[in-house]
Amino acid sequence: MSLESNTTVAAPSAPGTASAREGLERRVARLGLSGRLFLVTVAFVVVAEVLTYVPAVANYRIEWMSDRLAAAQVAALVLDGRTGEPVSEALESRLLAGVNARAIAVRGGGAQRLLAIEPMPETVADTVDLRDVTSLSAIRGAWRTLVAPVREPIRVVGEGGIGFDRVEIILDEGPLRTAMIDYALRLLVSSLIIAASAAGLVFVVLQVLIVRPVRRLANSITAFADDPEDAGRIIAPSRRSDEIGQAELALGRMQRSLADQLRQKRRLAELGLAVSKISHELRNLLTGAQLLGDRLEGTADPTVQRVAPRLVGTLARAIRFCEATLAYGRVSERAPHLTSTPLAPLFAELPDLAALAEHPVAVQVAADGLSVQADPEQLSRALANLVRNAVQALDGAAVEGAEVRVTACREEPGRVTILVADNGPGLPARARENLFAPFQGSMRSGGTGLGLPIAAELIGINGGTLSLDGCEPGARFRIALPEG
Repeated sequence: MSLESNTTVAAPSAPGTASAREGLERRVARLGLSGRLFLVTVAFVVVAEVLTYVPAVANYRIEWMSDRLAAAQVAALVLDGRTGEPVSEALESRLLAGVNARAIAVRGGGAQRLLAIEPMPETVADTVDLRDVTSLSAIRGAWRTLVAPVREPIRVVGEGGIGFDRVEIILDEGPLRTAMIDYALRLLVSSLIIAASAAGLVFVVLQVLIVRPVRRLANSITAFADDPEDAGRIIAPSRRSDEIGQAELALGRMQRSLADQLRQKRRLAELGLAVSKISHELRNLLTGAQLLGDRLEGTADPTVQRVAPRLVGTLARAIRFCEATLAYGRVSERAPHLTSTPLAPLFAELPDLAALAEHPVAVQVAADGLSVQADPEQLSRALANLVRNAVQALDGAAVEGAEVRVTACREEPGRVTILVADNGPGLPARARENLFAPFQGSMRSGGTGLGLPIAAELIGINGGTLSLDGCEPGARFRIALPEG
């Protein structure tokens, strides 16, 4: 019944214990780096103190017994000096009291002498041989003396001194335990003072060298995240040359670079909005002008007949420029409608782009009956941008026998490769570095630099890739798409 009662009472305490443990875990979790560092410092100092405290107490016990053996040897020398004279009980009592022992036994020269005023005990609780003491046995003996003292006397055996081979004493463990407790308390107080001082010093040093700089980094990151374009929130690196100093330098560089990029993107966004509005209105005006140009082509005037086609072509290019700017200014392209798209019908429209050039340019296509998995309208736009760029590049360079070749092949299973190649002058290094960057990759005067970025975006959202092959002469772009 008692056991069942105890079980019933203990069961309800489990939730309370669990909640207390959870509360402790929450409090520890709320500790910052400084608090956790303090706890770790205290823990390491406590471990270090324990590793030195326990052996010190054990060593004190050995030294205390060694001192008693030394006093016993002195008492034995007094006895040797009184050879042939009787030893009074008063002298024996004083000698034994000086050693704090019940009996002293010495052996030397084949003889043994005993000094005792009480009957020798039949048994002893423990025997400590100081001639063969290890660190582990000393710690075990000290623990037993402090935790489980005995009432019976103990025997201590040690090496003899001058004229003695061996010395033994019988003594009570009470005085030894009292001396050990007194020493342990004094050592504990001094150890706590040293540990607290060491922990405090280590904590202050770590606080200054690590915690405060890390907190400064964290505060800088938080403040910069609130307003990345504010140059005043960029961290000012200190003069430290260690890892924290390197982290400050890297954070400062990253913040400056990110702030510059964000400011540039904001300006580009504002500029893009303005350009989109201008392009929208300009497109409407140019469309009206193009209609007038179409009517001029029907005029019988020879001068008008000669100028009208060029005027219409110029207006058409201006309208396409406005449309490309507006298209890139959209937030995003619509999601592609992926379907099996034959390449032949799309390729058939590309030779018409040769009319954009003032000089003769041939556009040759070869689809080889292949199909791709893509949105037909978006793929057509991407191909038109690539071919238009090639035609305009060849026209601007006035290349003899200018030709643009658009071919398709199956280079690997399940993938179709489309190559758009020309025999023009190729791409300069500046254009290659910013090839797919908007407004930066233009290869001709007056170009927008939007054709390739738009083409790359259209190919990308259809699950393909657009890249530039390294070939000479001319330029060759490679489109890879899933086979339809």
